[in-house]
Amino acid sequence: MPAPATGPAQTPVNPRSRVLIASLIGTTIEFYDFYIYATAAVLVFPALFFPSSDPTTALLSSFAVFGAAMVARPVGAVFFGHLGDRLGRKKTLVISLLTMGIATFLIGALPTYAQAGWVATALLVLMRLAQGFALGGEWSGAALVATENAPKGKRALYGTFPQLGAPLGFIIGNGLFLIIGAVLPSTAGADPTQPSDAFTSWGWRIPFLFSAVMVAIGLWVRSRLVESAVFARTRETGKVRKLPLATVVRGHWKQLVLGTFFMLATYVLFYLMTTFSLSYGRTAKDAAVPGLGYSYTAFVLMMIFGVLFFAVFTLVSGPLADRYGRRSTLICVTAGIIVFGLVWVPLIGLGTLGVVLWLVLGFTLMGMTFGPMGALLPELFPTSVRYTGSGISYNVSSILGAAVAPFIAVALWEAGDGSPWLVGVYLSSMAVLTLIALLLGKETKDVSLDEGETAAAGGEPHAPAVPAA
Repeated sequence: MPAPATGPAQTPVNPRSRVLIASLIGTTIEFYDFYIYATAAVLVFPALFFPSSDPTTALLSSFAVFGAAMVARPVGAVFFGHLGDRLGRKKTLVISLLTMGIATFLIGALPTYAQAGWVATALLVLMRLAQGFALGGEWSGAALVATENAPKGKRALYGTFPQLGAPLGFIIGNGLFLIIGAVLPSTAGADPTQPSDAFTSWGWRIPFLFSAVMVAIGLWVRSRLVESAVFARTRETGKVRKLPLATVVRGHWKQLVLGTFFMLATYVLFYLMTTFSLSYGRTAKDAAVPGLGYSYTAFVLMMIFGVLFFAVFTLVSGPLADRYGRRSTLICVTAGIIVFGLVWVPLIGLGTLGVVLWLVLGFTLMGMTFGPMGALLPELFPTSVRYTGSGISYNVSSILGAAVAPFIAVALWEAGDGSPWLVGVYLSSMAVLTLIALLLGKETKDVSLDEGETAAAGGEPHAPAVPAA
């Protein structure tokens, strides 16, 4: 008897739970690594790697290195985007996570300026650039794993899971610093806004060294992924590009520009609420440039409370963006960011309650603007250049927003004689640019993630969406 007919081979699919965990755990680790650097950049790095008689100068130098990593991120986006669009998402995500983990671990083992002079500072800069390079390839890959495997009508919801890594990474990283600070408290009579000698000597290294454990877990989870059906179809039909960068710049430059400005307000708000606020909150009220005068522990606890709203509203934003559209949701949220930037001083002037409200509102808006980006930016580009295109937009925006935001904020804080009102105006101004970009762009909710033209930024619409399994 003839053998029974068999159908075409089925492309292996990822279980939904594995997709969500893999996209979440990687970005959680990446943001954890970035947050612990940001915290150390405020707490100990100015004294350990940038000694100066002027504390503000040392802080600005530390922030400058913090921002230098943002310059490396677009380079990483191009490199990992090329790998991701040529070889696949899975391998690229493993490489980016491993690179980030090694760089972070080595920061925890570096000598200080007192031990090695300028060599120590140079090594810190090198490791920071490596962190930025790796993060340049991490986010877009995680977003693609989530959205390319999402069921129909739930891409924005799935896209919020890699975004959720930001608040989770913040809570884990700063929570660990709080525990270390409690175990190694400031000595009696010491300034409570400053870390103890033991913390400055060796305690700050623990979070960086601990990252190795988290990276091992992340690598194990990601090693179990298979490629998405969307990318598999692109490879099977011969639509993989030899030079994704050339293709995306030549054929999708408008989407690159709009995507960059879509993210601008998000980045500025993100780094003002996490990096600048920590410096402002724990600077003494009688300092040359006065701050709020809270102890490190008290202010970080208030920040963690605010970040809980960041996490909740990141998830809330997904169903809203799936129902009402990415563009409409983000237009409303961006308008809220503009107003928020203009009411900083009245809020903070209400005392501790006002400061907590300021943090809660800022982090709530952060969740609402950051969540939909996990779907919006990938939807701007066809599969063959999606890793490269979304990664470049996301990371070029990091230069315009995140790289300079802490540095500009400190300068404006000084110019305002300790009042942050100019910092709030700066945030509102950047949000206006994002609002203009959103008004110029088009809705992407109903585009297909299979190969084809993009409906965003004036392109022709895709065919009806084909959900990945």
